[in-house]
Amino acid sequence: MKTKNVLRELIREDKTTLGTHMYVPWPGVAEVIGYSGVFDYIEFSGQYAPYDLFSLENFGRAIDMFDDMSAMMKLDQEPKIYLAERAIGSGIQNLLFADIRTVEDAHEAYCSMRPETPEAKGKKGVTGTRDMGYVAPGITMQDYIRNLEEGILALMIEKKPAVEDLENILSVGGIDMVQFGPSDYSMSIGRPGETSHPEVKEAERYVIETAIKMGIRPRAELNKVAQADSYLEMGVKDFTIGTDVNTIYDFCKKQGGSLLKELGR
Repeated sequence: MKTKNVLRELIREDKTTLGTHMYVPWPGVAEVIGYSGVFDYIEFSGQYAPYDLFSLENFGRAIDMFDDMSAMMKLDQEPKIYLAERAIGSGIQNLLFADIRTVEDAHEAYCSMRPETPEAKGKKGVTGTRDMGYVAPGITMQDYIRNLEEGILALMIEKKPAVEDLENILSVGGIDMVQFGPSDYSMSIGRPGETSHPEVKEAERYVIETAIKMGIRPRAELNKVAQADSYLEMGVKDFTIGTDVNTIYDFCKKQGGSLLKELGR
């Protein structure tokens, strides 16, 4: 299994990063994205997609084919520890935790992916899973612990309580990245779907500026390249763009729709 964490290395070098999203758990999709040579990592959006433990391992294997690409998984809000352990055990090095509301939520996310050592004070122990080669051939305990420590811990800041207590949440040690979620945030303040409302935009700017001030990388999720400019002006260096399902939908609507008109239907 791959031990190099491309995303961690880029962040350590203070470089920009670019990811994309997968909902379809077929590893062939990950391979196609890898062959493009464009993305630093693929986020498997497990909060929205159907999957089983076999498909997680196969996703991890597909990522391992590419030296310059790593993996991330977006996890449901519960059960954090179980989902984090299964994702990491499958070879997915970096985790994005959804629906963070409190300092306790952030601390639990941290503990779920860090080693249970006196220094790290996490809850991740020794396993017989893919990240240890099942029977631990060729991996030392020191390497295993280092791999756990190298994983990127990312949090979704998308709920009103999280924005209101942001500085305390970001003070939990070991957080590497945050992303503002306008859809969930608009819902949590009683403005569902109003993602461009000034109150939502103000909260997003606050999250980005606070994260940068506290030495944590804010990530922006884009649908189009043109959306990047305003984030770049705020100092954002980490981006994701597109999902497999949206790409398929857009192709069907534009190309299929255009051909249907040519056919007179």
